[in-house]
Amino acid sequence: MKIISIETFTNEYIGLVRVRTEEGDEGWGQTSAYNADISAQVVHRQVAPHVLGRSGLDITDLNREVLEREHKFPGTYLYRALCGLDTALWDIHAKRANKSVCQLLGGNPDSIPVYASSMQREITPEAEAERFLKLKERFGYKAFKFRIGKECGHDLDQWPGRTEDIVMQLRQVLGDDVALLVDANSAYTPTKAIEVGHMLQDYGVSHFEEPCPYWKPDWTRQVKDALDIDISGGEQDNDMRIWKHMIDTQVVNILQPDVCYMGGFTRTLEVAKLAQKAHLPVTLHCANLSLVTLFSAHIMGSIPNAGKYLEFSIEGLDYYHWQDNIFSPTFKIVEGQLLMNHKPGWGIEANPDWLSQSNYQMSHESSRF
Repeated sequence: MKIISIETFTNEYIGLVRVRTEEGDEGWGQTSAYNADISAQVVHRQVAPHVLGRSGLDITDLNREVLEREHKFPGTYLYRALCGLDTALWDIHAKRANKSVCQLLGGNPDSIPVYASSMQREITPEAEAERFLKLKERFGYKAFKFRIGKECGHDLDQWPGRTEDIVMQLRQVLGDDVALLVDANSAYTPTKAIEVGHMLQDYGVSHFEEPCPYWKPDWTRQVKDALDIDISGGEQDNDMRIWKHMIDTQVVNILQPDVCYMGGFTRTLEVAKLAQKAHLPVTLHCANLSLVTLFSAHIMGSIPNAGKYLEFSIEGLDYYHWQDNIFSPTFKIVEGQLLMNHKPGWGIEANPDWLSQSNYQMSHESSRF
């Protein structure tokens, strides 16, 4: 299974990756969203040269080779780029077995429970409550996540009183039978996070994500130890030393790696296994409707320590204009569940129209020297 070419199809926001082998295999993957055109350059400069001409049978070994050969570049772009190779190879492996990736790992669910995830902090509590209620009635969502505080906010709210208002209104409008989750995006110091956390507990909020700056894990642990609500985090992290520290010292109750930020499916599974040994659940971060949500569904459907829900963005083209028409079939939610199709590999086809409008690059085995 010798890798003979790696192709990227990109715009500023999304980068698809196609890997081909000497035997005629073809696999699709994706680099991380945002600045995907930059990640594509990294694919061809810092990933492809180390794997072209090599066997794709051992994905873990290929990941190790890339990261060791590029050990002087331990930043996010290398991992964002590596994800494209890694996920394309998983597609090939599952197709060879005539299974979905989830089935290849031993899972076979018909559907995955999701929470409806809002990305908006500028929206008013009234408008958020109105659209949540419509989505609940249309798609049967039983859990919703929304934004509180100000992103990296140093204890400030998006505007004074918004956090208290939105928590109160959403509970009142949606009722007690709906799970409410919040994301603070590194908004608070421990003292303020604990204060906000007590208010959240009073309204039955079940999940408090990234209450403190993610680069201050000791702050987050203080919050976790002071509250009865589940504290979650980890979406920004890709260094296994940090993950081991988070798990060993019980920084959070729920771990939230992002497949694309982590460097792919393989390394995310490694985090999930470490979490399983520590009896910690994993609820993956996947905040847009690119392939990251599909990758995450295949993991959540196969690991024994999956959290209650898969994140599912409710933002449409008015908010994420770039996530349309990338691949098919698209996602389908019924009664608050994401339906799984279990066709071989990821079970999707890249849209030819989208590909034709993207920026194209190819690295081939013959050009690596």
